[in-house]
Amino acid sequence: MKTKLLTYFFATVFSASAIAQEKETGYLDKSWKQVATGMPDSWYGSEAAKNVAENVLLYQKAIGGWEKNKDFHHPVSDAERNEILAASDGLGATFDNGATIQELRFLANMAKHANNPAYAEAFKKGLDYTLEAQYANGGWPQFYPARSGGASYSEYITYNDDAMVNILRFLKEVYAGSGAFAASELDTETKGKAKAAFDKGIKCILATQIVVDGKPTVWCAQHDQNTLAPAKARAFELASYSGAESVGIVLLLMRVDQPSDQVIAAVEGAMDWFDSHRVEGLRLDTELDAEGRKNRIVVPDPTAPTLWARFYDLETGQPFFCDRDGVKKQTLAEIGYERRNGYSWYTSSPAKLFKEYPEWKKRVGLE
Repeated sequence: MKTKLLTYFFATVFSASAIAQEKETGYLDKSWKQVATGMPDSWYGSEAAKNVAENVLLYQKAIGGWEKNKDFHHPVSDAERNEILAASDGLGATFDNGATIQELRFLANMAKHANNPAYAEAFKKGLDYTLEAQYANGGWPQFYPARSGGASYSEYITYNDDAMVNILRFLKEVYAGSGAFAASELDTETKGKAKAAFDKGIKCILATQIVVDGKPTVWCAQHDQNTLAPAKARAFELASYSGAESVGIVLLLMRVDQPSDQVIAAVEGAMDWFDSHRVEGLRLDTELDAEGRKNRIVVPDPTAPTLWARFYDLETGQPFFCDRDGVKKQTLAEIGYERRNGYSWYTSSPAKLFKEYPEWKKRVGLE
């Protein structure tokens, strides 16, 4: 029903060619992430894409970034347009959940395929915002500028949900002129700024890596922007070794061109940590509880693929689980239904590191 209503509204405000594009690609049924970067290359020169781009330009904050969790590819009513314009000067720009970087990637695609200087101007404004948001130590906060009266963790250096990793991957493509950025007309100075920001970001990653007995391990999902120490976010997201967010960081480091000895040591230390913190013989499953609700459980299974916990205790190195009361538990079954089923407590994503690790070792001369 929602899709039918959107299609009807779409037909009342957009051109016939844009409507034909919607029917052909079904982009209204896709997520914004899919539309921003995952459409066929030629689509970004279509009338439908241009209509979407108008929304992206509309939503861009005066400071240059964007809000998160917005369906920029869906039609906007006149009333909504007025509300968006009125909020343009307000806070809300963020890098959380892929925000700002996804919009910049979309605009780069648009600038490549459509001759409209507004796309390049908005891209440059968003890039400037991204560079401005970087701390002097090389990290990036989740929100910029800081939210008045908001959660203090939004100011922390944020690896959660790959926020900082997404920024650094983007900046590397910008200064290297790869992908959609190959056709961009960014000047040498701007590319130089992107390269300098990337290099500072890598230094921050190295500086925040948790070191135990002189050996680098992994990272917390967020680190204090002043002390660089592991830091707590939401009540159930305590300071920890992160078995999830550290994966994207290591993959980024593996792709550093001509890595320094420190970068190589960081990867080696993290890989040793992942290797020694495997969770074997357990399988995630779902059962129906007494109320007929789907309930996530962990069951013994010697044939189960390797898992890693999302959080490991900084003192014991053991996995832990946490409810909204902030109290650590040793098993998933000990926390309440809502957090047990509404959050990812285990991950298999480190497995991809071990697939790439042998080739990386050859490339950097370790084998």
